[in-house]
Amino acid sequence: MSDAAGIAVLGACAGWCLITATARAGRPEGVLLAVLAVAAGYACGRIGGALVPVAASCVVGAGGLWLVVVLPHAVPTPDTVAPLGRAGATAALLALSAGAVCCAAWSAGRRAVRIALHVAAGGTVVVAAAVGSEAGTAACVGVVLCSLAAGRMRRRALGLAALGLVTAVVAALAVGLARNVLPTGLTAALEGQLTPHRVLLWRDALHLAETDPALGSGPGRFQQLSPTLAGSPLPDGKPHSAVLQAAAEQGVIGVALLAAAYCWLLYALWRSARSTQVVLAAGAALTSVAAMAAAGNALSFTTVTAGVGLLAGIATAEPLPDDPSHDEAAAPAGVRDGRD
Repeated sequence: MSDAAGIAVLGACAGWCLITATARAGRPEGVLLAVLAVAAGYACGRIGGALVPVAASCVVGAGGLWLVVVLPHAVPTPDTVAPLGRAGATAALLALSAGAVCCAAWSAGRRAVRIALHVAAGGTVVVAAAVGSEAGTAACVGVVLCSLAAGRMRRRALGLAALGLVTAVVAALAVGLARNVLPTGLTAALEGQLTPHRVLLWRDALHLAETDPALGSGPGRFQQLSPTLAGSPLPDGKPHSAVLQAAAEQGVIGVALLAAAYCWLLYALWRSARSTQVVLAAGAALTSVAAMAAAGNALSFTTVTAGVGLLAGIATAEPLPDDPSHDEAAAPAGVRDGRD
């Protein structure tokens, strides 16, 4: 059922993007590429997670760190020299790397290997600090701590519900800041961290969403219609918030589909045959990316969307029919049947 739900949600995202693009003369390539990257990454993650879960997770983790440290400019992006740049992608890749290594640790059968891999996951915090990514450092710390705490949890539903609540709070804060309805002190603190330029972009996006809540302005048209970007010397065409971008360019239905895609990931993790520890470690990393996407441009990078699919696929991979579960503490049948 989780696979069928994923097909339906991703198909609806692609279909609605094409509808709004046709109605508003938009450019749907970016959204379609993101959907394709998630789907392809998810399929590859399912295959790798079923065959070699530890190795597949380590490869994903090492690949993310390689892109951040060695090849930071190898991936085509909308405009990497814009004021807000690729900071969101860097932080998201670091979080995904930490989550993948934590998944590898919980997939290993030997205690010594688990400890070594968790130490390696802690090394992502050092890498994040070395490259100067404050958001990446905080995300990696959160992912590693959640992974360690998952060792004592037996009911994944509570953990996944808490992660979903965190994402909802971050998205609500972004919308509240754009509408200027938050308390003065909180608004000042958030603007200081996010920069006034980003807040102005959010308010432009909210204005476009309120102008046409049904269909939005069309995919890829934010740069043409945003007064803030019109006065920016190096615009990248993004409002730096996936929620507000979906609202501005695809209307209310676009936001609902974006939320449905995230809920599908949580649902797939809940129904996964992998252990609760693997599920929660992956969930923490995916939630970190979702929070960054609500307040940044992380999903504008193909490497991030593909990494999201890879990690989700690994964490939901089914063992081969003739093989025992790879995890020492695999999910009981009640969880997979949706009864726990």
